[in-house]
Amino acid sequence: MENSKKKTAVIIGAGPAGLTAAYLLLKETDIKPVILEESEYIGGIARTHRYNGNRMDLGGHRFFTKSEEINRLWDELMPLQGKPSFDDLKLGNEKKLNPDGPDPETEDRVMLSRRRLSRIFFDGKFYDYPISLKAETFKNFGFATTMKVGFSYLGSVFHKRPETNLENLYINSFGKKLYGMFFEYYTENLWGRHPSEIDASWGKQRTKGLSIFGILKDAFGKIFKVKNRKVNTSLIEEFKYPKLGPGQLWEFLADDIRSMGGEIVMNCRASGIRTEGKRVTAVVSDDGRVFEGDEFFSTMPVRDLVAGIEGDVPEDVRRIAAGLPYRDYQTVGMLVDRLALENRTDRKTLTGDVPDCWIYIQDRNVKLGRLQIYNNWSPYLVKDPEHTVWIGLEYFCSEGDEYWNMSDEEFISMAKEELAKIGVIHDPSEVRDACRLKVKKAYPAYFDTYSEFDTLKNWLSGIENLWCLGRNGQHRYNNMDHSMMTAVEAVRAVKAGSTDKTAVWGVNTEEEYHEAKQGDTEIAETKK
Repeated sequence: MENSKKKTAVIIGAGPAGLTAAYLLLKETDIKPVILEESEYIGGIARTHRYNGNRMDLGGHRFFTKSEEINRLWDELMPLQGKPSFDDLKLGNEKKLNPDGPDPETEDRVMLSRRRLSRIFFDGKFYDYPISLKAETFKNFGFATTMKVGFSYLGSVFHKRPETNLENLYINSFGKKLYGMFFEYYTENLWGRHPSEIDASWGKQRTKGLSIFGILKDAFGKIFKVKNRKVNTSLIEEFKYPKLGPGQLWEFLADDIRSMGGEIVMNCRASGIRTEGKRVTAVVSDDGRVFEGDEFFSTMPVRDLVAGIEGDVPEDVRRIAAGLPYRDYQTVGMLVDRLALENRTDRKTLTGDVPDCWIYIQDRNVKLGRLQIYNNWSPYLVKDPEHTVWIGLEYFCSEGDEYWNMSDEEFISMAKEELAKIGVIHDPSEVRDACRLKVKKAYPAYFDTYSEFDTLKNWLSGIENLWCLGRNGQHRYNNMDHSMMTAVEAVRAVKAGSTDKTAVWGVNTEEEYHEAKQGDTEIAETKK
């Protein structure tokens, strides 16, 4: 009798990549996914944290992509709003709506259309993020600084540095003066390393070729209304956002996966990876449970994955994996009546405060790196969005350092003092409520043994039924859509019976990836 046993895919991690892989396996194959999630939460670092009636987006997740596949998937999971949101109703804001979309005032499974505003707070003044070359910028600079910035950039145009590290990449793109003002300290605060010690790959991944030239090109494109102009991801002006934060979409997706026959095992940490030859046979959890399968998808940190592999692993591979660095962070949620910042923009808010989603803090006198204003991401994240402002203070650190080891009381007290010190609030006593969250291995870092990562990647790719997905699974500072695309490509390969990992690892920056995909299409058309 023919063996009709259904195949199983064991997926480590219930973040965007793991959940996307499970959903597509259920939709497009007869393989049953079993997701192992070490925490009690769905969504990984894209989860939404609830606290006293308010909700926190741990990282600030804009739902924006140049991938039609990912856009279709988001639309399928959470349709765009068909009626105005609470704040748009109150303020009379007009948005492009989906005629058939749900009403966010009466339904929860809905994606909002939000206006992006991210600015830099430097020396008590606001600057566009990324830096723009407009009158307000030069006014803030003053004549002397404007001249220094201009000549510094011209110097970088005619005397290019070898882009062997992040410092040189930024100086080539913006000039030494702007680099010193807006990139040097922030980057060192983020990574705990000076930019001269960091591989340029990170800057290329995050800025995607952004430079003063790119800013000027975008500005002239707007002025002269250039059709089909390419918009740098850092320059987008609108994005989609789930009504109740990013985690809401992943929680809905997890429910869909369960209803379709998939399994999600919570509080289950994968610690052992059993192998035979060039194949994985099972994943073992901390408490000794064994999960056998046919295909294995890993979104766990590469360092932990390799450490858990039982069997013959080359010494170089173990060394490189063990040396991969990570950066952790902490977020402090704070509730206040009002901020001390004056809103000089033409955008109105329910409380009269500044309309920023993110504010990048460029102040060498504080440890604070970024500030989120949750009211502006979605009014539904805030219990009382008309009378209170719910903010998130983001701190970059390393697990076990002095900041990580502070008690909640000590850390929150420091955060309050810093917020008052830079003038975001008048006095620490204005904070009505606060909470603190820690996130481990949030940022895969591009230094130490990362320069040898290709050796590790090639070895992992040789394990036929192991697919490394997402930010930590590939040790790459991916955006959420990039992480999802790694899952799309992996499922596509499994469905085709392929063990080739090239396309999965090929999901890098949007521009490189989609140009490569376009190239594949053109080659296929030529072959026809």
